[in-house]
Amino acid sequence: MYNPKLHEENRLDVLHQLIRDYPLATLVVMGEGELVANAIPFYLDSSRGEFGTLVAHVSRANPLWQLPATDISALIIFQGAQRYITPSWYATKAETGKVVPTWNYVVVQARGVPQFIHDRDWLLTHVNQLTATHEQDRKTPWQVSDAPEDFIERLLNGIVGLEIPLENISGKWKTSQNRPEADKQGVINGLQDNGGHPDDLIMAGLVKQHTVT
Repeated sequence: MYNPKLHEENRLDVLHQLIRDYPLATLVVMGEGELVANAIPFYLDSSRGEFGTLVAHVSRANPLWQLPATDISALIIFQGAQRYITPSWYATKAETGKVVPTWNYVVVQARGVPQFIHDRDWLLTHVNQLTATHEQDRKTPWQVSDAPEDFIERLLNGIVGLEIPLENISGKWKTSQNRPEADKQGVINGLQDNGGHPDDLIMAGLVKQHTVT
């Protein structure tokens, strides 16, 4: 992706945290003469590989796992907070009027060769791990074992496991780094005043990280 130096984010812990916060990714692979894209929630195993390993599953009915075997890397895109930025928030607007709208966003892109897994024990371990991760903050966490055993077995037969050892990973944090400090503060104030979308306050915090105080 186009990623000017000003917007590069290369800290692995920061990139991994975005994946954990926004685990639903777009997986793009080369199919038979065309690109194939799927929205898939991933679990990140940061202990495996230089950049970590993404773990997931897909429906057995999904032709993704039946695509011709290939060693071509897949592209996995994780979209974090994103907000429209009005030039009305910039101090520069009142000074010169030479301002235009933009869009702030954070995104992580990773690449690796997908590996599909059919082992029943692997699948059960995976769905337990994935469930525990997303249920851990609930007052009464649901567990896979809460469902009837024969029901779970039927569902396990209907999915295929997916692992992607990451070959590389990169992040783009477009968070008003190119604006003067007064404009950045205007963006922070504007987003905080908005407060109508969860990403307003998240983006305000990200802009603040790049603001000199």
